[in-house]
Amino acid sequence: MNQTAIPCTLMRGGTSKGPFFLAADLPADTTLRDRVLLAALGSPDMRQIDGVGGADTLTSKVAVVGPPTHPDADVDYLFLQVVVDEPRVDASQNCGNMLAGVGPFAIEHGLVAATGDVTPVRIHMLNTASVAVAHVQTPGGRVRYDGDARIDGVPGTAAPIVIDFLDIAGSSTGGALLPTGHARDVVEGVEATLIDNGMPVVVMRAADFGKTGHEAPAELEADAALKARVETVRLAAGRLMNLGDVTKKTVPKMCLVAAPENGGAVSTRNFIPHKVHKAIGVFGAVSVATACAYPGTVAAEFTANGAQLGERSLEIEHPTGFFTVEMTLVDDGGVPRVERSALLRTARALMAGNVFVPGAIWDGRS
Repeated sequence: MNQTAIPCTLMRGGTSKGPFFLAADLPADTTLRDRVLLAALGSPDMRQIDGVGGADTLTSKVAVVGPPTHPDADVDYLFLQVVVDEPRVDASQNCGNMLAGVGPFAIEHGLVAATGDVTPVRIHMLNTASVAVAHVQTPGGRVRYDGDARIDGVPGTAAPIVIDFLDIAGSSTGGALLPTGHARDVVEGVEATLIDNGMPVVVMRAADFGKTGHEAPAELEADAALKARVETVRLAAGRLMNLGDVTKKTVPKMCLVAAPENGGAVSTRNFIPHKVHKAIGVFGAVSVATACAYPGTVAAEFTANGAQLGERSLEIEHPTGFFTVEMTLVDDGGVPRVERSALLRTARALMAGNVFVPGAIWDGRS
């Protein structure tokens, strides 16, 4: 056989899309696995013409799902970012959009049994060694995809998937919500909040870069001087956030904030990290929302009513709409602590079958 068939399901998760695989259907060796995924998605190539990738960062993603290795989880989930124009697969970050598809995929593949009209699926996120609970609608014991929930960046409506995040503060940076211990730091001459509540993010005022924070992504994307300065800050911030040399990593994300335009908590423009996001990532939004609620941060100064403890619903503005995050901060011996972060996503299975890779890369047996 000159090609190897690998079962997978193409799914939209939130505002992202990519193939979902059972862990047992991919090579156990990570180097070989990455070669297989590069071939499957068609990287490196700007069009990914020889694979099933969508030629965009948001549609060149992979979810690998398998039995749990965590005592409080139902399944394991590994997120892999397949770089479009480089022969590289990045496992250094999580993806909360693709996470939305994990619950439905796990139920439909028999890893989790439906338990009623709504089935909670406890997901061990291997990238960050943390757990999330996705509440999947399963009337009659089957995953429901149609519904009335709408999220910005996806046309139409679908069944809501509410995701609760458990203890994700500092999940990528050593266990602390604020890796430096400060609500604000000065990095390469720029005042910033370095925060990690599921995604390492550097929050900075857009005005400090000569921007309004309301520009179209294409305008920011075309500003080479801006991107170079943001990258200089990112490289320095990466070390401060215990991430080491981030030159070839996709974290931390960089977020320019400004006063909201449409009644939200804050306006954002996000670098992920070398391209400007047309919206904002799930975990990026959670981290920015946390910064909005946390006293003394750069984001809090733009937030209506300022930072405060307790339950809050924070709408994070981005270029194509809003991202709503439910947030609860409590006092923990005089220090704010995140008790709950939750949000709503949707997902849909698009196609199921086999993706083919050249047999010379993998024969399917080793």
